[in-house]
Amino acid sequence: MWADLARVLRLWGPRRRSLVAALFVAMGSALSGVALMALAGQGVAAGITAGGVFGLAAIVWVRPMVLLRPAFRWWERMASHAAAFRALADTRVWFFGRLAQRMPGGIGLRGSGDLLGRIIGDVDALDRLYLGGILPACAGFAVLVAIAALLAGEPWLMLLVVLPLLLALSLPLLLAPAAARAAHVAAERRGLLRAAAVDPLAGLEDTLAANAEGRVLARLQSADASLMQGQRALARRSAVAGATGGLLTQLAILAALGWGLTHGSAAAGMVVLSLFLAVAAAEALGLMPRAGAALAAAGAGARRLFEAADTAPPVAEPAAPAPLPKGNELVLQGVTFGWRADALVLEGLDLTLREGERVAILGPSGAGKSSLAALLQKLVAPSAGTIRLGGADIGGLAAAQLRTRIICLSQQARLFDDTIAANLRIAAPDAPDAALWRALVKAGIADHIRSLPEGLATLCGEGGARFSGGEARRIALARALLPPSAILILDEPTAGLDAEAEQAFLATLATACEGRSLLLITHRLTGTEPLDRVLRLAGGRLLQATA
Repeated sequence: MWADLARVLRLWGPRRRSLVAALFVAMGSALSGVALMALAGQGVAAGITAGGVFGLAAIVWVRPMVLLRPAFRWWERMASHAAAFRALADTRVWFFGRLAQRMPGGIGLRGSGDLLGRIIGDVDALDRLYLGGILPACAGFAVLVAIAALLAGEPWLMLLVVLPLLLALSLPLLLAPAAARAAHVAAERRGLLRAAAVDPLAGLEDTLAANAEGRVLARLQSADASLMQGQRALARRSAVAGATGGLLTQLAILAALGWGLTHGSAAAGMVVLSLFLAVAAAEALGLMPRAGAALAAAGAGARRLFEAADTAPPVAEPAAPAPLPKGNELVLQGVTFGWRADALVLEGLDLTLREGERVAILGPSGAGKSSLAALLQKLVAPSAGTIRLGGADIGGLAAAQLRTRIICLSQQARLFDDTIAANLRIAAPDAPDAALWRALVKAGIADHIRSLPEGLATLCGEGGARFSGGEARRIALARALLPPSAILILDEPTAGLDAEAEQAFLATLATACEGRSLLLITHRLTGTEPLDRVLRLAGGRLLQATA
C-alpha cells in the first residue's frame, strides 16, 4: 500500500508547489484555532488569577482572531481542494494515456464498467491520500508543536497533554495496514457494481430483446449487497478509529485536570490554558485515526489503477524512434501473426501497396483481415516477418508518427455524443471549418449536413444515433479523410449497411481517396469500387483474384 501511495505522490510532482502551499495554509488555519483558544484560555486564566493587563490584552486579541479563524478555514478549503482536484485531473489524464498505450485495439477483455470505475471511482479515492491523510496530519503536527511550545514552562503538564495527542496523530500509520484489505475488497466490489450497471445499459437493446431485465436486476442487487457488506466492514474500522481518537483527546483533557488537582490553585492558570489547548487540539486531531481508513481506501484505489496501467503494452515503443521515411510504399514480407501462439491467422503473408495504388483484400470472417489492419497500424506486432513503410521497418517508428501516414476507418468506427465538428476534429484538432466541409464533400455527406438546422453543430447522439447507418459511416469516413495521411485503410467499411447504402458508399471512394493509397478490406465487392488490384486472403496468405 505504502509503495502505491508513494508512486501517486510522484505522479503529482508537477503539482507539488500548489499542494505544498495548501499544506501551509492548512497549518496556518489550524494554528489560528490554537491561537484563538490560547488567547481565550489566557484571558480566563488571568481572570482567575487576577492577571491584570496581560489578561485584558489576551481578551482584546480574541475578537480579531474570531474573525480571522473563518477566513483561514475558507482559504484552507479553497486552496487544498483546488490543488487536490488538479492533481486528480492529472492522474486521470495519465491513466487514460496508459490505457491507450496498452489497449490500442479496444477494451478487449476488460469491461467498460470496470474501467469506468477505475478512472472515476478509484481516482476519486486518491483525494483521501491528500485531503484525508497528508493535510490533516500536517495540520495536526503543527498544532502539537504549538501546544508543546505554549506548555513548555511545565514539562510534565506538556507531556501529559501532548503524548495522548501524539498517539492520536500516529494512529493512522498503525491502523491503515489493517484496514487495507477491507478497503481493497470494497474497491473491487464497487468496480463489480459499476460493471453490473454499465455493461447491460451499453447493450440495453439486446438485454430487453432477451427478456433479461430480471436477471440483470438480480445481478445488480447482488453486487450492491456485496458492496454494502464490504463498505460496512470498512466503516466499522473507521468508527472504531474515530472513537479511539475521541478517547485520546479526552484523555489529554483529563490528564491536564489531573495535573491541576495535584498542583493546587497556584497552577490554575496553566491548567485552564492546557484545557483550552486540548479542546483546540480535539478539532484537529480527534478524527485523525479515521485517516487510517482514508489512507487504506486511497491505497486500494491506487492499487487498482496501477494494476490496469502497468499491463504490458502489446507493442513496445522503440527507445530511439527513427524519423519517418519520405516514401509511402508499404511492403509486407513473410508476416506471421496470431492472437494466440497456437492459432495463427496470418502465416508468411506478402503484400506490396505502391504509392497511390488501390487494392482490395477479400476474405470471410475470421480469415485475418482485421488482424492485418491492426498490424499495419502497429496496434499489434507480427511474430515473424517485416512490415516496411518507405523502406523503413515500422517497428523502429513511433506509433503516433506512423499513424500520421496510415489512417484506418475501422469496422467499429464510432461517433461520439458530441457535435459533428467535434467528432471530425478528433482526427485533426486544429482543422478549420473549411477543411471539415472539404472532408464531408469527399465523403459524400456534405449536402445532408448543410440541410440540418445546426449544420456542423448538430449533435450526433451516443454512437451516432442521430443518423442512419450509411450517414454515420460517411461522417466517420470524413473523419478519416481529414488528416493528410498517405495511406487509407477501410476495414469492412459497409458493415451493417443495406445493399443500396453499401453501393452508394463505395461509389464515393474514387473521390474520397484521391491522392492516397487505398487498402480496402472487405468480405465482398459490389463492382462499383475503383480498384487497381483485388487479392484474396486464404490460409493466412494473399492470393491473386479477379476484380
